[in-house]
Amino acid sequence: MINITVRKKKLSNDMFSLYLDYYPPITSAKTGKATRREFLKLQIYAVPKNASEKLHNKETIEFAEIIRAKRLVQFRDKEFGFKENVNISIDFILFYETIVEEKLNTTGHTNYLAWKSSLNYLKEFMGHKIQSHQLNERHVSNYRAFLLSTNNLRFKETQKLSINTASTYYKHFINVLKRAYKKNIILTDLAENADYIKEEQTHREYLTEEELDLLWRTEIKIEKVKHMAFFAALTGFRFSDIINLKWESIYKDKHQGYYIKLREQKTGNINNHPISETAHKLLEIQDTKKGQIFDNIKYTQITRPLKNWIKQSGINKKISFHNFRHSYATLQLANGTDIYTVSKLLGHKNVSTTQIYTKVMDKNKIKAANRINLDLDGLLKDI
Repeated sequence: MINITVRKKKLSNDMFSLYLDYYPPITSAKTGKATRREFLKLQIYAVPKNASEKLHNKETIEFAEIIRAKRLVQFRDKEFGFKENVNISIDFILFYETIVEEKLNTTGHTNYLAWKSSLNYLKEFMGHKIQSHQLNERHVSNYRAFLLSTNNLRFKETQKLSINTASTYYKHFINVLKRAYKKNIILTDLAENADYIKEEQTHREYLTEEELDLLWRTEIKIEKVKHMAFFAALTGFRFSDIINLKWESIYKDKHQGYYIKLREQKTGNINNHPISETAHKLLEIQDTKKGQIFDNIKYTQITRPLKNWIKQSGINKKISFHNFRHSYATLQLANGTDIYTVSKLLGHKNVSTTQIYTKVMDKNKIKAANRINLDLDGLLKDI
């Protein structure tokens, strides 16, 4: 008779990964080989530091136990020749929360915040609890309609949720449905016929070389914010990449010059990201010599100083920290770097993601606009 136990494996990020331990071993559906482990893609804190982390551990372990109970019923039924006829229903909102918390350690800070916001909108629509067996296609279509019509929760009385934000939140919801179906938490693939929300094209603002020169000469309240912003403009790094950057990841050799060793979170692969000498000088002028390079600063601390800095410079553009990454991509293309190289430097999975920058800096259109040249001296004199 099979036994299944929830166990944990220590990770390098001070977290534990939860998995099911089967005895005797089962045959893996993916490899066809005997295995005792099924990793659940659930993580708990090794040493919870506050009430929120303790609650996360408690709820995640409870969720893992629910999956263990379902697996046990499935395998016991097979042992005795019964058809699986037990559907263990779980709190779908709790399942969504575990995925959001997983994003905290597996993705950038901005993306994590988007996932967290998407959870808030789902709660606004469904309430704080709904059982997985209650979900149906009507919930999926009605939630789509809700996102397209609801006001922004931050500006409830005055502002609608934007189309592109609604599209992002709906994609997150569909992603969770797919994972729930894969784990047999829901028995119907509710995501299969989902009608995605089409995004509107947006203009990705960027700074020209002249504007960057102007900004460098403009004073800012927190000098470290200026250094981080220019490092983003010179490397294409996100805020999360920069804030987590350590001296131990910086290298130099005679063939590559300065470069940063980056480990991809999902695959574990290590890539070398070359940086210019100017970018490296920005690191050298920091107060740190080991460990975290840009220490003692959070994203919430940079918003207002950066906004005032842009305004003080006289630049009439809506610029956030992320726009310095956009500037890097756009200026690389403007200066002749091919799109495939830019795509790799930005860490995009697909070149199609990078192609949006070619619309901003379309060299063919610029050349075409300057092909027709007329001598208007005589005409202009009369005007």
